[in-house]
Amino acid sequence: MINMKDYQIVQKKILNENVIKMDIYAPMVAKRCLAGQFVILRVDKFGERIPLTIADYDRDNGIVSIIFQIVGSTTTKLSFLQVGDCLEDFVGPLGKATEVEEYERVCVVGGGVGCAISLPVAKAFYETDAEVISIIGFRNKDIVILEDEFKQYSDYNYVMTDDGSYGEKGFVTNKLEEVLSSKQVDKVYAIGPIMMMKNVVKVAMKYNVPSVVSLNPIMIDGTGMCGGCRVTVDGKVKFACVDGPEFDGALVDFDELLMRNRMYFEKERTHHEKTCNLLRGVVDEK
Repeated sequence: MINMKDYQIVQKKILNENVIKMDIYAPMVAKRCLAGQFVILRVDKFGERIPLTIADYDRDNGIVSIIFQIVGSTTTKLSFLQVGDCLEDFVGPLGKATEVEEYERVCVVGGGVGCAISLPVAKAFYETDAEVISIIGFRNKDIVILEDEFKQYSDYNYVMTDDGSYGEKGFVTNKLEEVLSSKQVDKVYAIGPIMMMKNVVKVAMKYNVPSVVSLNPIMIDGTGMCGGCRVTVDGKVKFACVDGPEFDGALVDFDELLMRNRMYFEKERTHHEKTCNLLRGVVDEK
């Protein structure tokens, strides 16, 4: 890359009305990152720190790809940036990488924007010559993302929609049950909404298949110092940023995780509305 600035946006792609992919020039991060790891970024010097999983990377060109859903004030501000703009901070890689062991067959399950996290996991196992079965789920056809990419790195790829408007009708757990009842699977990887992961783990346990989930609790520091991302695993407190983000699904206290992630919901919603109104005003003035 020539004349690129650190943390400059080199490509922006709209995946659906609320999900965006950005390629960021960050050669030091690209040099060392692996599947399963994440970065923490700030949009500007006044911004908050938010964690985003590394969706892909190009070591040769120093590019790190992120995929995010517009759900709060910071992701809204991020969505307004264009190619050529620079982020204030882009720190990583953080967290432990996916343990890519030599398995004969794995099943990778992604829900919604969680597919952005499960895709590099599927790719990592596909490159070890494991048979990869991917199951990706969405509410409807309008928000389906990354289907072609999953096809590229999967031996079998199933798309599920809640309303049946695309792919097969049903939840990812319906297809997972069908797969596990007919094939011997070495491990299940699940990334998505908390309740989805909890239910995927239940199905995996039913068939005595070990499972791994990637957790995204409230996170501030990203290096284990603040303790904001604590989760309970096997009755012990773990920090998702340094002990994870991947954990044995059967040992995670999902109910506690769900409760903690909802703690600031109303404050986040109010701040998001203010940010949206402010940004719309700036755009209208232009």
